[in-house]
Amino acid sequence: MKLYTSSRAPNPRRVLMFMAEKGIAIQTVQVDLGKGEHRDEAFMALNPMAQVPVLALDDGRTLAETRAICTYLEGTHPDPNLMGEGFEERAFIEMMDRRCELQLFLRIANCIRHTHPGLAALEQPQFGDFGAAQGVKVRETARWLDGVLADRDYVAGDRFTIADITAFCALEFARGLMKFRPTDEGLTNLQGWRDRIAQRPSAQAI
Repeated sequence: MKLYTSSRAPNPRRVLMFMAEKGIAIQTVQVDLGKGEHRDEAFMALNPMAQVPVLALDDGRTLAETRAICTYLEGTHPDPNLMGEGFEERAFIEMMDRRCELQLFLRIANCIRHTHPGLAALEQPQFGDFGAAQGVKVRETARWLDGVLADRDYVAGDRFTIADITAFCALEFARGLMKFRPTDEGLTNLQGWRDRIAQRPSAQAI
């Protein structure tokens, strides 16, 4: 298998962190987003959406979308479990993962892509007002997540899961390009959680 990825891009980082937690080693192929390699004909033959990551399987098929790739890897490498044991736990972990993806991660991405000049080449046209409004919503979601973490150690319950990976990679993306740090917003629970997750070896997988 090969994983098509891109340094510093947050979605590939989610997959790499997931792999690191499971001890999975897969050959990686770098796609330079700044040079537009994700829009090259050869890459778009792998993923017509022109997005990373993409997992190329040994049988010639390609699998895109971060959570789909993680689902596949969870099946091929079930331990340690990161997506839930049994339908009930899976459902609650997926709920939190989706909330972190849609309400935190996506809003951070929209804010950055529409307000940061360094992303202008990737997001045309940029809508500054939309990006700024998304930044406000990021903080609303961060306050909600800070409350969630007031009485639990991890995003989806009492153990580390894919929901923690999604939330952590989102916050790290915001930390770099939005200069967003929970402690600056008075979100001490969220900051403490982020600092604990940052100590995991998998947090260095970029």
